[in-house]
Amino acid sequence: MQNQQEIKRLENTIQDLLDEAKKQGASAAEAGLSQENGLSVTARLGDVETIEHHCDQGLGITVYFGQRKGSASTTDFSQESLKETVSAACSIARYTSEDSFAGLPEKELLATEFPDLELNHPWSISTDEAIALAIECEDAARSYHAEISNSEGASVNTHQGIRVMGNSLGFLHGYASTRHSLSCSVLAQRGDSMQRDYWYTVSRNSAALEPPVEVGKKAAERALRRLEGRSLSTRQCPVLYSAETASGLLGSLIGAISGGNLYRKSSFLLGALDTQIFPEFIHIHEQPYLRGALGSAAYDGEGVATKTRDIVSDGILRSYVLSTYSARKLSLHSTGNAGGVHNLTITPGTFDYQEMLKQINTGLLVTELMGQGVNMVNGDYSRGAAGFWVENGEIQYPVEEITIAGNLKDMFKNIIAVGNDVDYRGNIRTGSILIERMSIAGE
Repeated sequence: MQNQQEIKRLENTIQDLLDEAKKQGASAAEAGLSQENGLSVTARLGDVETIEHHCDQGLGITVYFGQRKGSASTTDFSQESLKETVSAACSIARYTSEDSFAGLPEKELLATEFPDLELNHPWSISTDEAIALAIECEDAARSYHAEISNSEGASVNTHQGIRVMGNSLGFLHGYASTRHSLSCSVLAQRGDSMQRDYWYTVSRNSAALEPPVEVGKKAAERALRRLEGRSLSTRQCPVLYSAETASGLLGSLIGAISGGNLYRKSSFLLGALDTQIFPEFIHIHEQPYLRGALGSAAYDGEGVATKTRDIVSDGILRSYVLSTYSARKLSLHSTGNAGGVHNLTITPGTFDYQEMLKQINTGLLVTELMGQGVNMVNGDYSRGAAGFWVENGEIQYPVEEITIAGNLKDMFKNIIAVGNDVDYRGNIRTGSILIERMSIAGE
């Protein structure tokens, strides 16, 4: 009930802002605000290292004078400050050049239904309880094995916030959401070999978090298995991206089909709509209405209704990822993706993690990627990597100090299998992905 009252109060603030923009001569306006509070606790070597209480708020407004646009923001929600913020936005708009593609979304695209997506699960955890959880998590990691030599600590984070947005077309809506996490990072040492690794769990509902002991154990296991890593000779071989690293491949896809890169003609998938870019078994889709998921939303950053939709089906690119502005630049309509995608999901296959290793037979399992070596214009891909060498479907030894390379067009077409070991800890939901062949540069 308290949340609903606060949301209503903040909705009134947005409406006042829009009314003020109209009073100052704006032909159209849109505004949004956020209010967040939370607790972050880190423990290291059994002691409290940091305790942070967060309390943040911010508000922004964009006004239009015909096709001229101006924006301003503030963290002060007083009436005087709000009026000054509107004045600043209007002043900017009066002096900017006209842009024929600028403006609010089409009214018929705005969200009108707001189902309860179960995004708000407050965690009434005290500071002392959070400290105890962090210490328990780190203790489980440090005591797991004698070769766990040091720790970067364990952290407990809990955040709750309210977001409200509205525009002069009559759209006005606010909602509350939460996000909680527990993480641990430790170092392992064997002789001269030292490695660091981590594990984390995240959810909107604290009840869905992995137990602290399990998080600590996984962090320790991951650090230990990387000890005494070797490089590889330069070669070509199959590459299996673990579920955590596979999300980056889908992130590159989304970058290539996002409106900004398309209308600037800086995408390797320019003109690829309705063409086959993956094998026929690949199905990639958005699921914005999954209850309690991290990427769920009834509307995008402009108030445009989100939709459950295919981006790739039968391996064919079916849709781009567009905001209102980029859609107009391309003579298309917004896809409800201002601010990004919503629970992007690649349909998993039937193989679990161990079966995916059998599928690779002999090749490289990638568990960590470094660097930003993705050329969005031509699709060239080159990144530092670490992982494990696999022979006869079994992990043989850890691998480090190598670079994997290819071209994303070829990599997408040469996907052999997608595992059912799906990582649900983010907005991109995928299992491990096996690519038939890539180049490896090593010793």
